[in-house]
Amino acid sequence: MKLQLKKIGNSTGLILPKELLARLGLQEGDELVVSEGPQGSLSITRHTEDDEETMRIAREVMKAYHNTLTALAK
Repeated sequence: MKLQLKKIGNSTGLILPKELLARLGLQEGDELVVSEGPQGSLSITRHTEDDEETMRIAREVMKAYHNTLTALAK
């Protein structure tokens, strides 16, 4: 499905067709998470409460193993 970014007030937004929203079970006000992938791809998923806990744990691990992760990144 090809969609186009549109100006919405002072912002730019992506308008999802109602048919797509219905298929995905989404409605106005739902929170989504956008992630960048390889070669400029995007992934959009529904936000869940588990996401907050996952990020909290990830931050703890990254803090505890900062030196190791830095060395591995080189």
